[in-house]
Amino acid sequence: MILSADPAVFCAMAAMLAYLGALLPAAPQRRWPAQLLFLAWVLHAVVLLSGAGVWAGDAQGLRLGFAPVLSLTVWLVLAVHGIESRFLPVTMARRTLALAGALAVLLAWVFPGEVRAIAHSRWAPLHWVLGITSYGLFGAAVLHAVLLDTADKRLRHKGPGGGSGSIGGGGLPLLTLERLTFRFVEAGFVALTLALWLGLQSGSQWHWDRKSVLSVLGWATFAALIVGRLWRGWRGRQATRWLYAGSLLLLLAYVGTRFVYEVVLQRAPA
Repeated sequence: MILSADPAVFCAMAAMLAYLGALLPAAPQRRWPAQLLFLAWVLHAVVLLSGAGVWAGDAQGLRLGFAPVLSLTVWLVLAVHGIESRFLPVTMARRTLALAGALAVLLAWVFPGEVRAIAHSRWAPLHWVLGITSYGLFGAAVLHAVLLDTADKRLRHKGPGGGSGSIGGGGLPLLTLERLTFRFVEAGFVALTLALWLGLQSGSQWHWDRKSVLSVLGWATFAALIVGRLWRGWRGRQATRWLYAGSLLLLLAYVGTRFVYEVVLQRAPA
């Protein structure tokens, strides 16, 4: 995308600047970083809608590509964080999310993808929505898992009795964070299961290509994680490793495949 008078370009620039502003260090009681993060999230939404032609009234489908989908996924993770932070003190994720948001907007700016109609079957729009929803939920789960692993590592270094059992001391209890992490995993698994089932219902549109195989492998990894937690009591790093593996497979399924086509091979996928 080249600089122009397009309002979407200015919104993208403003979103990146707001995200970068939210990256700045600030005392916990300061409210402006969270306000900047919210402003960036709103501007990010405007960029996503403008990219599909919604504001112009000429939307012909959805903007597809590795960068637009990654940008939408990050936006959804930020939405989940925004809702969650209204009820729980999850503050350590602010700078990580701000950096991810800025990079996502920049990538979608450089690699805008293409607008495609997805109504090739009656289930296609719902299949797409559920697939993106599962990406957002698993992204939120990964964010929580990183916080969980970081806090667990700090407690291990402090030794017995040296930690507070919470993020940053006096924050969110680790057991609560762990439960939240795997609630997101379970919700994402349900959304992914429905998305794959609807994909199979599309008949001729389903192909056992790299994207489909990696998606099914990701689904199987999350299924193994849920079963392992229920029957074997998997916790801590053992559980988060499975979460990271499943999320990586899902990321490679669409984002990775489209990246190879768009950037490496420089041609549109079939």
